Amino acid sequence: MTTSPTRGHPALLIALYALSILLANLTLNRFIPLPVYGLLSVGTIFFAAVFTLRDRIHRAGGLNAVYIAIAVALAVNTVAALLTGTPWRFIGASFLAILVGELADTAVYQRLIQRSWWTRVLASNAVSVPLDSVLFNLLAFAGDMPGGQIAQIIYADIVAKFVIAALFALRVRHTLRAAQP
Repeated sequence: MTTSPTRGHPALLIALYALSILLANLTLNRFIPLPVYGLLSVGTIFFAAVFTLRDRIHRAGGLNAVYIAIAVALAVNTVAALLTGTPWRFIGASFLAILVGELADTAVYQRLIQRSWWTRVLASNAVSVPLDSVLFNLLAFAGDMPGGQIAQIIYADIVAKFVIAALFALRVRHTLRAAQP
């Protein structure tokens, strides 16, 4: 079942979606130590917007627009990674994590299409955020970093993605409510 397009500009949202993933991938191996526990990848800060952008694409253009966004992001990021000499390990980890995480998120979102936008966003993010974080970080860093550091990265990624995505979603929700007559 696809949703009928509501309001928004799917092409602009798709471009922002691909750009967010590109910025995340370009900064994925730079880390910020958190004060108590965790190593936050700078890329996570950019990637957190991806979840809500994809949900906005779903709302603005329907399921087909989401599939187009995922394909565009995968293509743009693979080409950019090849041009910047990104290690194949990171390219493969990013490609697989995006594909699996985004498709899982989209499947959950689609199953809840009759529920409120807020419910769809929270439920789909609850599946895709941990899936993406665990899959990417294990594939990208296992064997190159100690397990304890990878655990800190996964922990920080999950927490940061939820916090940033929730703040972004709250902002979008507030904007949508203010625009309603």
